[in-house]
Amino acid sequence: MTAPLPLSVLELATVGSGQSTADALAATTRVAQAADRLGYRRIWVAEHHNTPAVASTNPPVLIAHLAAVTERIRVGSGGVMLPNHAPLVVAEQFALLEALHPGRVDLGIGRAPGTDRETALALRRDPAALSADDFPQHLIDLLGLFGDPRVEGGLAERFRATPVAGSAPQIVLLGSSGFSAQLAGHLGLPFAFAHHYGGPDVLAAVGLYRDTFRPSPALEQPYTIVTANVLAADTADEARRLALPGQLMRLGLRTNRLRPVPSLEEAERHPDRSAAESMASNAIVGDAATVVAQLRELAADTGADELVLSASTHGVEERLRSLELVAGAWGLAAA
Repeated sequence: MTAPLPLSVLELATVGSGQSTADALAATTRVAQAADRLGYRRIWVAEHHNTPAVASTNPPVLIAHLAAVTERIRVGSGGVMLPNHAPLVVAEQFALLEALHPGRVDLGIGRAPGTDRETALALRRDPAALSADDFPQHLIDLLGLFGDPRVEGGLAERFRATPVAGSAPQIVLLGSSGFSAQLAGHLGLPFAFAHHYGGPDVLAAVGLYRDTFRPSPALEQPYTIVTANVLAADTADEARRLALPGQLMRLGLRTNRLRPVPSLEEAERHPDRSAAESMASNAIVGDAATVVAQLRELAADTGADELVLSASTHGVEERLRSLELVAGAWGLAAA
């Protein structure tokens, strides 16, 4: 029997109203352990800054914790926003993670700031660094620091990510544009399209990626990952009800009214409920059979080699139940 297409998980460590950062991180820990047990391939954590609803501000720290409390699942960033950091710092962090957990670490890289302009300036400390114009060169430097034989000169000529590396993390380029797709193709890297953001350009981007792909020491054939907002529940009505807090969170992000994720009770009487429910969305919400059917359709349309599921909810139990239902209906092999 052919193994099902791999499924993975993207976690934002969402902070709900009445919850602390510690609560959010404890919930993410439970999600990682459940995904490990249920047979998901990897769990990624995002980098967001100065956002009331997201506790995942420092992916390497959170990755170290999640890798230590899981056994099989790959753990990584979805992603590290490279313009916020010096390439050598990122390389050192992830080389150590790889040394601690060989063969289980992913370095997903993005070029967006993951925050507003003022916070990006505070992170980078220099107004001249706010541009992402140097992103391709920084990415190449990062590849060189991890031992890519194609890279000549640059940082790798003088520095090592770690003194005696036995292996390197898998580098994946994340994006929601043709630029990132083509760069991933030219460099021969796996490409993850951020379809969960709601953008309409997934087919064009993955097509550009495959058209421009060149084999590399890391990858002989293109490898396409597509993310999706997914929430499954025991019934379609229950899934739509449980999805409402996440809809309000996304509306807040789009309208720059940042706040913790509301509870279900708060969401049901929220003044923006109608606006959130009518907002255009490509989220996949329903019972397990419906969700799996739509995921298979997304995989077929995009030619994805892997799907990454993301869910923003107030409580962790909804996320855990969704992962369990999808894993069972998809046919993942539980540990």
